[in-house]
Amino acid sequence: MTLSRADIAKYPFLADAAEEVKREDLDIQSLDNPEVGLIIERAIERIEEALKNNPPRVSYREREEDVEIPSFPVAMILAAASESNYIKRRYALAEAMRAYDLLREEKREKFLEVARAFNWRIRCPEDLIGGRRFEFAIFFVDYLRNTRSFHESRFKLVNRPMLKGEIFLTKREAARLLREEIRRRIEERLEVDVRSIIPEILKNRIENLKRKYVSHEEKVIFEEFPKKIKMEAFPPCISQLLAAAKAGRHISHLGRFTLSSFLLNVGMSPSEVVDIFRSSSDFNERLTRYQVEHIAGVRGSGTRYIPPSCETLKTHGLCLEPDDLCRGIKHPLAGYRRRIRTFKKES
Repeated sequence: MTLSRADIAKYPFLADAAEEVKREDLDIQSLDNPEVGLIIERAIERIEEALKNNPPRVSYREREEDVEIPSFPVAMILAAASESNYIKRRYALAEAMRAYDLLREEKREKFLEVARAFNWRIRCPEDLIGGRRFEFAIFFVDYLRNTRSFHESRFKLVNRPMLKGEIFLTKREAARLLREEIRRRIEERLEVDVRSIIPEILKNRIENLKRKYVSHEEKVIFEEFPKKIKMEAFPPCISQLLAAAKAGRHISHLGRFTLSSFLLNVGMSPSEVVDIFRSSSDFNERLTRYQVEHIAGVRGSGTRYIPPSCETLKTHGLCLEPDDLCRGIKHPLAGYRRRIRTFKKES
């Protein structure tokens, strides 16, 4: 089966789309060309949708292939030119989420074609496995590559039906894995230096988007944290919530959300976060795990949540005993980063 132009517009990250754009010989320097102007506006809109929609998603415009197909590589260039990790990662996730929505409604033959474009070894099994029918069977290496960041127990290899090196999946599960493959591939392609080929007027448009959607705190938050968690660098609000949780004391809903989202963002796994709440008298593992995995983005929308701002924590009485290192800080994750740097200088 060959991909149609409508398919390429749905999945513009595929090689077929790149070939089509190459044939059209698009020149983003030709800003006075009305057709190029439409493509650039749609490219900017794709990025803006990724930044303003929550969870991040890019819309799909049916029957507008002439703009949809070339606007994707232009959006990629502009996102890369932003030199903002926040914009690049959010855009990659938004495009992957769009593809996920479309793939879940796709016919099996088309689904296979998209998956095989990423060199997946995948097929549609005919036999029942354990008395159950699965839509797809995928080679375990491809499966493992795309589930490394998943923490849900159902995706652990020991919990999956496996036969002769193949893992069996529902369509929704296979789409979830493809979403991760797409997100990762797009992120990798955004790590290029393209500022020199961007007209000044487009650089200004990107800077405007950064000013509008990317605050200083978001830039700081979206940077990578050290792999080893440094509890001594936790801000006072988090240290107190953590101590309360371990002691089994009552914590408000917002307090639990703040603590869980903070710990997940600095590198704890959902299982480790769940364990912290075990001392609570009303601990319910199933409910706690569901809530923590939702905050981590392994359930529901796929968005990993961040803790509330310091202002919100103050409003709800959760900002207790701030110290000198809290001065001027607007977010707990930014406070954690400052403390790591401060302690590193002092050591």
